[in-house]
Amino acid sequence: MTRLGDILADVKPGFATGDDLDDGVFQFRMHNFTRESALDLTKRRRVNATAKQLMIQSVAPGDVLFNATNSPELVGKSALIGVLDEPAVFSNHFMRLRTDPTQLDPGYLAHFLRFQFGRGVFRAMAKAWVNQATIGRDRLEGLDIPLLPLPEQRRIAAILDHADALRTDRREVLTRLDVLTKSIFNEMFGDPLTNPKGLPRATIGSVAAVVTGNSPSRADTSNFGDSIEWIKSGNLGGDVASTADEWLSETGRAKARVAPLGSILVTCIAGSPTSIGKASMVDRDVAFNQQINAILPSDKIDTAFLLAQLKTAPTLVRAKSTGGMKGLVNKSAFQSIEILLPGIDLQRGFAERIACVASLQSIAKSSLNVEDGLFASLQSRAFRGEL
Repeated sequence: MTRLGDILADVKPGFATGDDLDDGVFQFRMHNFTRESALDLTKRRRVNATAKQLMIQSVAPGDVLFNATNSPELVGKSALIGVLDEPAVFSNHFMRLRTDPTQLDPGYLAHFLRFQFGRGVFRAMAKAWVNQATIGRDRLEGLDIPLLPLPEQRRIAAILDHADALRTDRREVLTRLDVLTKSIFNEMFGDPLTNPKGLPRATIGSVAAVVTGNSPSRADTSNFGDSIEWIKSGNLGGDVASTADEWLSETGRAKARVAPLGSILVTCIAGSPTSIGKASMVDRDVAFNQQINAILPSDKIDTAFLLAQLKTAPTLVRAKSTGGMKGLVNKSAFQSIEILLPGIDLQRGFAERIACVASLQSIAKSSLNVEDGLFASLQSRAFRGEL
């Protein structure tokens, strides 16, 4: 093992900037990092940069950007810079790592850092406060890395690149299938906001019962256990709500609001307006907190049709927000949201069409889970010297 700082040619922090500009230098920000630690170059924030900053704090192909300051669960993400179509700098949330090319391959380094992030190493080493965490340069440079011969490093990086590309392709398939669902909705019913087909409308409250969640007291530990999931807004956004981290006991369940299987849960209180309107169905009974309104199953509207409408046009919910820089849609306002309400047979016809899409999504997700497992196994073997 070798100390990382001993084989880096340069480590440089970025710089803070003022307002966004229409014409300036492209600056990498935290929003350029995808969940998978790839770089999204479609989002381009432009800033002022002095000649000195352009010289000292620019990025070039082969650099690795390390996200040294972020929320505790995201701090430590990193990405390898590839070909750039214009000069770029980076914000003060990052450290730019340049390797000594005679000792360390940048692709190998990027994969090693991603492996450490996945293992939770950076979250454990970060200094955290409230919703922010930072990893100091000394701690990063003190990280031990297995230093293999350069040809071996490049071989490992190539294997991991290939495995990761398979996962990227699978995610693209899932993205396209999600777009297909929205396209089918728009083809059959049009934009829910403008209603170009002149379909009947109704309020959510007139077609289904709405329930607002709550939070059993944390002061009473008997409220928490393993009887029922307690869903929060972070579990919403997919077609089906993800599994909750916390569960309530039978005591807590009796105090909670419970949404039965087939309900739609919608985020109505959030820290930012764009988080308002995240919606998912639940395929099991769940409890849920006060940030969420639940639409209970109803014979007046098809669940799949309603969920697709809310996901196609989240503005339906956001337009009712009164929370300023945050977001707040109370139960009364939520019930008053007007939605498209074509005949139930047409709704069910739509549900049958997207059931085929959902079947393809399920196959793709299963394949992605297999590929994620393979990638994790390859990472582990690579940095144990077994690949």
